[in-house]
This record gives sequence, C-alpha cells and structure tokens, in this order.
Amino acid sequence: MSLSVHEMTVQVFVPMLVNLGKQLEKAAAFAAAKKIEAGVIESLRVAPDMFPLTRQVQLTTDFAKNSTARLAGIEPPKFPDEEKTLAELQQRITRTIEWLQSVKPEQLEGAEHRHIVTPLRTRTLEMDGLPFLQRWVMPNFFFHLTTTYALLRQAGVELGKQDFLGGV
Repeated sequence: MSLSVHEMTVQVFVPMLVNLGKQLEKAAAFAAAKKIEAGVIESLRVAPDMFPLTRQVQLTTDFAKNSTARLAGIEPPKFPDEEKTLAELQQRITRTIEWLQSVKPEQLEGAEHRHIVTPLRTRTLEMDGLPFLQRWVMPNFFFHLTTTYALLRQAGVELGKQDFLGGV
C-alpha cells in the first residue's frame, strides 16, 4: 500500500483543525456561561515560559499551512498573528482549512524527496520531505494541538477524547 503526502498532510490536518474549531466553540460557550472575562481563556498557559493558548492555536495552523506549502514547493498564505479572541482564532482555523483544501494531491507528488529548507529563530532546518514531515511537522502540529486541548480542559471546558479525535 502506498501513502501519499497529500494523505499525510491535508487529509490529516483538515479534520483535526475542524475538531479544534469545535473545541473553541465549546470554550466560547463555557466562557459565556461562566461569565469569564474576555482574554482569560485566550491567555492560559501550561507554564510561565510556554506560549498562551492564542499562540498555540496560531502555531497549530502555521504548521499545517506552512509545512504543506513547503512540501508542495509553493508560497504559504501569510496570516498576521493578531488574533485576540476565540472567535478570531476560529476564523484563522477556517482560513487555514480553506487554503489546505485548495492544495491538490498532484501538487504534493514527489514531496517526500523534495529538499526542504525552513528558517527557524536560531538556525535553519534542512531535510528531505519525508523526514521533515515525520520528525518535524507532525510532532509540532500535534504538540500545539494537544497543548490547546489540555489548556481548555484545565480551564474546565467540558471536552473529552472524542472532541479531540472527532468522529473517528
């Protein structure tokens, strides 16, 4: 059995981002019901030296769109990191999903062999497409996605494993 890069990226990212959007909907309803001040949930952190929930969501979407674009050899859409509310984060998720759905399987053909160069804050990451996807993209995407889920659970939002996994 052969597995395409499109199946490993777009077809994984889209449903997980849909689930993330639904988690944020539940968080917004929870905040409204509990009369939680705007910005409280968005600024939650696991630890003082970690990014807040807002940045976790931004990074989740960034890893999905930027990595898929790099693998396809195309320019990723630029989203300024200006979201401050759960509603704005949901809009960012929607824009990311719409862009991902525009990437065709043929754009990712051969991407497992494409040499990927990714500038980071303190270094440049260089590797071929398959190890880039396996060792960099997927672990980072799921790290930020899971951190967001954990922050919402810690705040008291009623989420379960199925909210994370969706309708699997």
